[in-house]
Amino acid sequence: MPGPDIRADDNVHGEMSTEPTATVHSGVEAKTDRKLTVLETHGYILGRTIGSGSYATVKVATSERHNCQVAIKIISKFQAPGDYLKKFLPREIEVVKGLKHENLIRFLQAIETTHRVYIVMEYAENGSLLDIIRKDQHIDEQRGRRWFKQLVEAVDYCHERGVVHRDIKCENLLMDHGLNIKLSDFGFARGHMKPKNGVYALSETFCGSYAYASPEILKGVPYRPQDSDIWSMGVVLYAIVYGRLPFDDTNYTQLLKQVQNKVSFPREPKVSTECRKLITKILAPLKLRSKIPQILADPWLSPSAPTKDEELDANPVRQKLLYMTLIYLFHLGSRDNAQASKEEIKSVNIGTVTFDRKLEEVK
Repeated sequence: MPGPDIRADDNVHGEMSTEPTATVHSGVEAKTDRKLTVLETHGYILGRTIGSGSYATVKVATSERHNCQVAIKIISKFQAPGDYLKKFLPREIEVVKGLKHENLIRFLQAIETTHRVYIVMEYAENGSLLDIIRKDQHIDEQRGRRWFKQLVEAVDYCHERGVVHRDIKCENLLMDHGLNIKLSDFGFARGHMKPKNGVYALSETFCGSYAYASPEILKGVPYRPQDSDIWSMGVVLYAIVYGRLPFDDTNYTQLLKQVQNKVSFPREPKVSTECRKLITKILAPLKLRSKIPQILADPWLSPSAPTKDEELDANPVRQKLLYMTLIYLFHLGSRDNAQASKEEIKSVNIGTVTFDRKLEEVK
Protein backbone atom coordinates (compact mmCIF):
# COMPACT_ATOMS: atom_id res chain seq x y z
CA MET A 1 0.00 0.00 0.00
CA PRO A 2 1.21 3.53 -0.61
CA GLY A 3 1.30 4.59 3.03
CA PRO A 4 4.26 6.85 3.82
CA ASP A 5 7.35 5.22 5.28
CA ILE A 6 5.83 1.75 5.49
CA ARG A 7 8.64 -0.61 4.75
CA ALA A 8 7.67 -3.07 2.04
CA ASP A 9 9.28 -6.49 2.37
CA ASP A 10 9.85 -7.75 -1.17
CA ASN A 11 10.82 -11.24 -0.01
CA VAL A 12 7.76 -11.87 2.11
CA HIS A 13 5.36 -14.67 1.24
CA GLY A 14 2.85 -15.78 3.81
CA GLU A 15 4.55 -13.57 6.43
CA MET A 16 7.69 -15.73 6.43
CA SER A 17 11.24 -14.75 5.51
CA THR A 18 13.02 -16.66 2.75
CA GLU A 19 16.20 -16.82 4.81
CA PRO A 20 16.60 -20.43 6.07
CA THR A 21 17.51 -21.34 9.61
CA ALA A 22 19.92 -24.26 9.75
CA THR A 23 20.43 -26.63 12.67
CA VAL A 24 23.49 -28.90 13.10
CA HIS A 25 23.13 -32.41 14.56
CA SER A 26 26.21 -34.63 15.08
CA GLY A 27 28.32 -32.54 12.72
CA VAL A 28 25.84 -32.91 9.85
CA GLU A 29 23.80 -29.90 8.66
CA ALA A 30 20.12 -30.73 9.04
CA LYS A 31 17.29 -29.53 6.92
CA THR A 32 15.72 -26.23 7.82
CA ASP A 33 13.56 -26.49 10.94
CA ARG A 34 11.55 -23.36 10.24
CA LYS A 35 11.74 -19.99 8.58
CA LEU A 36 11.99 -16.72 10.48
CA THR A 37 8.86 -14.62 10.70
CA VAL A 38 8.88 -11.12 9.28
CA LEU A 39 9.05 -9.60 12.74
CA GLU A 40 11.92 -11.89 13.74
CA THR A 41 13.93 -10.73 10.71
CA HIS A 42 13.48 -7.19 12.07
CA GLY A 43 14.60 -8.21 15.56
CA TYR A 44 11.21 -8.51 17.29
CA ILE A 45 10.09 -11.51 19.34
CA LEU A 46 6.33 -11.43 19.93
CA GLY A 47 4.89 -11.92 23.41
CA ARG A 48 1.45 -11.73 24.96
CA THR A 49 -1.59 -9.91 23.56
CA ILE A 50 -2.49 -6.69 25.43
CA GLY A 51 -5.34 -5.50 23.22
CA SER A 52 -7.52 -6.59 20.36
CA GLY A 53 -10.24 -5.27 18.08
CA SER A 54 -12.21 -6.35 15.03
CA TYR A 55 -9.26 -6.07 12.65
CA ALA A 56 -6.20 -5.27 14.81
CA THR A 57 -4.29 -6.83 17.69
CA VAL A 58 -1.69 -5.26 19.95
CA LYS A 59 1.07 -7.47 21.34
CA VAL A 60 4.09 -6.89 23.54
CA ALA A 61 7.38 -7.79 21.88
CA THR A 62 11.04 -7.88 22.84
CA SER A 63 13.17 -5.75 20.56
CA GLU A 64 16.82 -6.57 19.97
CA ARG A 65 17.24 -3.33 18.05
CA HIS A 66 15.88 -1.08 20.79
CA ASN A 67 16.97 -3.35 23.68
CA CYS A 68 13.61 -3.06 25.41
CA GLN A 69 10.02 -4.17 25.22
CA VAL A 70 7.81 -2.56 22.58
CA ALA A 71 4.16 -2.72 21.59
CA ILE A 72 3.27 -3.88 18.09
CA LYS A 73 -0.10 -3.13 16.52
CA ILE A 74 -0.89 -5.84 13.96
CA ILE A 75 -3.49 -4.87 11.36
CA SER A 76 -5.02 -7.49 9.09
CA LYS A 77 -5.44 -6.27 5.52
CA PHE A 78 -8.19 -8.82 4.95
CA GLN A 79 -10.29 -7.77 7.92
CA ALA A 80 -9.70 -4.00 8.00
CA PRO A 81 -12.14 -1.77 6.06
CA GLY A 82 -10.84 -0.45 2.76
CA ASP A 83 -11.41 3.14 3.86
CA TYR A 84 -9.20 2.55 6.89
CA LEU A 85 -6.39 0.98 4.85
CA LYS A 86 -6.44 3.64 2.13
CA LYS A 87 -7.15 6.74 4.23
CA PHE A 88 -6.76 6.48 7.98
CA LEU A 89 -3.83 4.07 8.32
CA PRO A 90 -1.44 5.97 6.00
CA ARG A 91 -2.53 9.20 7.70
CA GLU A 92 -1.85 7.73 11.15
CA ILE A 93 1.66 6.67 10.19
CA GLU A 94 2.42 10.01 8.56
CA VAL A 95 1.20 11.89 11.64
CA VAL A 96 2.98 9.88 14.35
CA LYS A 97 6.29 9.92 12.46
CA GLY A 98 6.69 13.63 13.11
CA LEU A 99 5.64 13.72 16.77
CA LYS A 100 8.02 13.48 19.69
CA HIS A 101 6.77 14.50 23.13
CA GLU A 102 7.23 12.96 26.56
CA ASN A 103 3.48 12.47 26.93
CA LEU A 104 2.88 10.86 23.52
CA ILE A 105 3.45 7.20 22.72
CA ARG A 106 6.54 7.18 20.52
CA PHE A 107 6.35 5.68 17.04
CA LEU A 108 9.32 3.41 16.21
CA GLN A 109 8.72 1.64 12.91
CA ALA A 110 6.10 0.50 10.40
CA ILE A 111 6.36 -2.69 8.36
CA GLU A 112 4.06 -3.81 5.56
CA THR A 113 3.70 -7.33 4.21
CA THR A 114 1.31 -9.11 1.88
CA HIS A 115 -1.26 -9.74 4.57
CA ARG A 116 -0.56 -7.35 7.41
CA VAL A 117 0.74 -3.97 8.53
CA TYR A 118 2.78 -3.78 11.73
CA ILE A 119 3.14 -0.54 13.68
CA VAL A 120 5.91 -0.71 16.31
CA MET A 121 5.50 1.69 19.24
CA GLU A 122 6.79 2.49 22.68
CA TYR A 123 5.34 0.15 25.31
CA ALA A 124 3.52 1.67 28.30
CA GLU A 125 3.71 -1.02 30.94
CA ASN A 126 1.15 0.27 33.47
CA GLY A 127 -1.97 -0.09 31.35
CA SER A 128 -4.42 2.72 30.71
CA LEU A 129 -5.95 5.53 32.73
CA LEU A 130 -9.24 3.67 32.47
CA ASP A 131 -7.66 0.68 34.26
CA ILE A 132 -6.54 2.90 37.13
CA ILE A 133 -9.95 4.60 37.42
CA ARG A 134 -11.66 1.22 37.55
CA LYS A 135 -9.22 0.02 40.19
CA ASP A 136 -9.33 3.13 42.40
CA GLN A 137 -12.97 4.09 41.62
CA HIS A 138 -11.89 7.70 41.20
CA ILE A 139 -8.65 9.66 41.21
CA ASP A 140 -7.72 12.19 43.89
CA GLU A 141 -7.24 15.73 42.65
CA GLN A 142 -3.49 15.76 43.26
CA ARG A 143 -2.87 12.88 40.87
CA GLY A 144 -5.67 14.03 38.60
CA ARG A 145 -4.15 17.48 38.24
CA ARG A 146 -0.77 16.01 37.27
CA TRP A 147 -2.21 13.62 34.70
CA PHE A 148 -4.65 16.11 33.22
CA LYS A 149 -1.89 18.70 32.83
CA GLN A 150 0.24 16.12 31.00
CA LEU A 151 -2.69 15.41 28.67
CA VAL A 152 -3.29 19.11 27.99
CA GLU A 153 0.39 19.68 27.26
CA ALA A 154 0.49 16.70 24.89
CA VAL A 155 -2.58 17.89 22.99
CA ASP A 156 -1.23 21.45 22.91
CA TYR A 157 1.97 20.10 21.37
CA CYS A 158 -0.04 18.29 18.69
CA HIS A 159 -2.27 21.26 17.90
CA GLU A 160 0.73 23.58 17.61
CA ARG A 161 2.02 21.24 14.90
CA GLY A 162 -1.27 21.06 13.05
CA VAL A 163 -2.22 17.60 14.34
CA VAL A 164 -5.66 16.84 15.77
CA HIS A 165 -6.28 13.54 17.58
CA ARG A 166 -10.09 13.16 17.34
CA ASP A 167 -10.31 10.14 19.65
CA ILE A 168 -9.18 11.32 23.10
CA LYS A 169 -10.55 9.03 25.81
CA CYS A 170 -9.41 7.27 28.96
CA GLU A 171 -8.68 4.05 27.07
CA ASN A 172 -6.18 5.90 24.85
CA LEU A 173 -4.27 7.42 27.75
CA LEU A 174 -1.58 4.91 28.65
CA MET A 175 0.74 4.87 31.67
CA ASP A 176 4.51 4.37 31.47
CA HIS A 177 6.76 2.92 34.18
CA GLY A 178 6.75 6.25 36.05
CA LEU A 179 2.96 6.56 35.85
CA ASN A 180 3.10 9.38 33.32
CA ILE A 181 0.34 9.88 30.76
CA LYS A 182 1.09 8.75 27.21
CA LEU A 183 -1.52 9.72 24.61
CA SER A 184 -1.84 6.89 22.09
CA ASP A 185 -3.86 5.58 19.14
CA PHE A 186 -3.72 8.19 16.38
CA GLY A 187 -5.96 6.08 14.15
CA PHE A 188 -8.38 8.98 13.59
CA ALA A 189 -5.74 11.72 13.71
CA ARG A 190 -5.24 14.24 10.97
CA GLY A 191 -2.30 16.47 10.16
CA HIS A 192 -1.87 19.74 8.26
CA MET A 193 -4.59 21.40 10.33
CA LYS A 194 -2.82 24.63 11.18
CA PRO A 195 -4.94 27.74 10.61
CA LYS A 196 -4.37 29.69 7.40
CA ASN A 197 -4.73 33.45 7.72
CA GLY A 198 -6.37 32.86 11.08
CA VAL A 199 -8.98 30.51 9.64
CA TYR A 200 -9.16 26.92 10.87
CA ALA A 201 -10.08 24.10 8.51
CA LEU A 202 -13.26 22.25 9.41
CA SER A 203 -13.59 18.48 9.60
CA GLU A 204 -16.52 16.42 8.36
CA THR A 205 -15.31 13.02 9.56
CA PHE A 206 -17.46 12.25 12.59
CA CYS A 207 -15.22 9.87 14.49
CA GLY A 208 -14.37 8.98 18.06
CA SER A 209 -16.53 7.67 20.88
CA TYR A 210 -20.05 8.93 21.57
CA ALA A 211 -19.45 9.49 25.28
CA TYR A 212 -16.49 11.79 24.53
CA ALA A 213 -17.93 13.46 21.42
CA SER A 214 -18.58 17.20 21.37
CA PRO A 215 -22.09 18.59 20.65
CA GLU A 216 -21.04 19.72 17.17
CA ILE A 217 -19.93 16.19 16.26
CA LEU A 218 -23.14 14.67 17.64
CA LYS A 219 -25.16 17.19 15.60
CA GLY A 220 -23.33 16.09 12.45
CA VAL A 221 -22.21 19.58 11.41
CA PRO A 222 -18.74 20.51 10.12
CA TYR A 223 -16.60 21.12 13.19
CA ARG A 224 -13.24 22.46 14.26
CA PRO A 225 -11.42 19.36 15.57
CA GLN A 226 -9.20 21.35 17.94
CA ASP A 227 -12.31 22.41 19.88
CA SER A 228 -13.63 18.86 19.88
CA ASP A 229 -10.33 17.57 21.27
CA ILE A 230 -10.72 20.08 24.10
CA TRP A 231 -14.27 18.87 24.82
CA SER A 232 -12.99 15.28 25.00
CA MET A 233 -10.33 16.37 27.49
CA GLY A 234 -13.10 17.82 29.66
CA VAL A 235 -14.86 14.45 29.64
CA VAL A 236 -11.58 12.81 30.66
CA LEU A 237 -11.13 15.23 33.57
CA TYR A 238 -14.68 14.53 34.77
CA ALA A 239 -14.01 10.78 34.55
CA ILE A 240 -10.76 11.19 36.50
CA VAL A 241 -12.20 12.97 39.53
CA TYR A 242 -15.66 11.34 39.58
CA GLY A 243 -14.85 7.85 38.34
CA ARG A 244 -17.72 7.95 35.84
CA LEU A 245 -18.60 9.62 32.55
CA PRO A 246 -20.63 12.83 32.56
CA PHE A 247 -22.96 11.76 29.76
CA ASP A 248 -24.95 8.59 29.08
CA ASP A 249 -24.12 7.31 25.60
CA THR A 250 -26.65 4.46 25.58
CA ASN A 251 -29.36 6.66 24.04
CA TYR A 252 -28.33 9.04 21.26
CA THR A 253 -31.31 11.38 21.60
CA GLN A 254 -30.81 11.68 25.34
CA LEU A 255 -27.05 12.12 24.88
CA LEU A 256 -27.59 15.00 22.46
CA LYS A 257 -29.80 16.76 25.01
CA GLN A 258 -27.31 16.20 27.84
CA VAL A 259 -24.31 17.66 26.03
CA GLN A 260 -26.27 20.82 25.20
CA ASN A 261 -27.20 21.43 28.83
CA LYS A 262 -24.95 22.58 31.65
CA VAL A 263 -22.95 19.68 33.04
CA SER A 264 -24.17 18.36 36.40
CA PHE A 265 -22.05 16.96 39.21
CA PRO A 266 -22.83 14.17 41.70
CA ARG A 267 -22.52 14.81 45.44
CA GLU A 268 -19.94 12.09 45.86
CA PRO A 269 -17.01 11.97 45.63
CA LYS A 270 -16.21 15.45 46.92
CA VAL A 271 -14.51 17.55 44.26
CA SER A 272 -13.21 21.08 44.78
CA THR A 273 -15.13 24.08 43.47
CA GLU A 274 -12.10 25.09 41.36
CA CYS A 275 -12.02 21.73 39.62
CA ARG A 276 -15.75 21.79 38.92
CA LYS A 277 -15.44 25.29 37.50
CA LEU A 278 -12.73 24.16 35.09
CA ILE A 279 -14.82 21.21 33.92
CA THR A 280 -17.78 23.56 33.37
CA LYS A 281 -15.62 25.91 31.28
CA ILE A 282 -14.45 23.03 29.09
CA LEU A 283 -17.78 21.22 28.70
CA ALA A 284 -19.39 24.41 27.47
CA PRO A 285 -21.02 25.58 24.22
CA LEU A 286 -18.55 26.20 21.42
CA LYS A 287 -18.48 30.00 21.81
CA LEU A 288 -17.80 29.77 25.55
CA ARG A 289 -15.52 26.74 25.57
CA SER A 290 -12.06 27.37 27.02
CA LYS A 291 -9.04 27.21 24.74
CA ILE A 292 -5.84 25.43 25.71
CA PRO A 293 -3.97 28.57 26.91
CA GLN A 294 -6.91 29.36 29.22
CA ILE A 295 -6.93 25.79 30.55
CA LEU A 296 -3.19 25.82 31.22
CA ALA A 297 -3.57 29.11 33.13
CA ASP A 298 -6.58 27.94 35.13
CA PRO A 299 -6.18 28.28 38.93
CA TRP A 300 -6.99 24.60 39.50
CA LEU A 301 -4.52 23.28 36.94
CA SER A 302 -1.73 25.74 37.72
CA PRO A 303 -2.31 26.93 41.29
CA SER A 304 -0.04 29.74 42.43
CA ALA A 305 2.35 28.94 45.25
CA PRO A 306 0.66 29.57 48.61
CA THR A 307 1.66 32.71 50.45
CA LYS A 308 3.18 32.44 53.89
CA ASP A 309 -0.10 33.53 55.41
CA GLU A 310 -1.93 30.82 53.47
CA GLU A 311 0.56 28.19 54.62
CA LEU A 312 0.01 29.25 58.19
CA ASP A 313 -3.76 29.39 57.85
CA ALA A 314 -3.71 25.82 56.57
CA ASN A 315 -1.71 24.60 59.57
CA PRO A 316 -3.61 24.69 62.90
CA VAL A 317 -0.49 23.86 64.93
CA ARG A 318 1.33 26.87 63.55
CA GLN A 319 -1.78 28.98 64.13
CA LYS A 320 -1.78 28.05 67.80
CA LEU A 321 1.95 28.69 68.16
CA LEU A 322 1.61 32.08 66.55
CA TYR A 323 -1.35 33.00 68.77
CA MET A 324 0.50 32.00 71.96
CA THR A 325 3.63 33.88 70.88
CA LEU A 326 1.67 37.02 70.09
CA ILE A 327 -0.13 36.91 73.44
CA TYR A 328 3.23 36.58 75.18
CA LEU A 329 4.66 39.53 73.28
CA PHE A 330 1.54 41.55 74.03
CA HIS A 331 1.92 41.04 77.77
CA LEU A 332 5.64 41.71 77.54
CA GLY A 333 4.94 44.95 75.72
CA SER A 334 2.29 45.99 78.24
CA ARG A 335 4.72 45.43 81.10
CA ASP A 336 7.41 47.52 79.51
CA ASN A 337 5.29 50.11 77.73
CA ALA A 338 7.92 52.82 78.13
CA GLN A 339 10.32 51.07 75.78
CA ALA A 340 7.94 49.84 73.09
CA SER A 341 4.87 51.54 71.65
CA LYS A 342 1.72 49.72 70.67
CA GLU A 343 2.36 50.60 67.05
CA GLU A 344 5.68 48.81 67.01
CA ILE A 345 5.79 45.92 64.55
CA LYS A 346 7.13 42.70 65.92
CA SER A 347 8.73 39.94 63.86
CA VAL A 348 7.69 36.47 65.05
CA ASN A 349 9.64 33.43 63.88
CA ILE A 350 7.93 30.06 63.89
CA GLY A 351 10.02 27.37 62.24
CA THR A 352 11.07 28.73 58.87
CA VAL A 353 8.12 31.10 58.46
CA THR A 354 8.25 34.75 59.55
CA PHE A 355 5.13 36.79 60.26
CA ASP A 356 4.80 40.48 61.06
CA ARG A 357 1.94 41.62 63.27
CA LYS A 358 1.02 44.80 65.16
CA LEU A 359 0.56 44.06 68.83
CA GLU A 360 -2.70 45.93 69.00
CA GLU A 361 -4.21 43.58 66.41
CA VAL A 362 -4.39 40.78 68.98
CA LYS A 363 -6.35 42.73 71.61
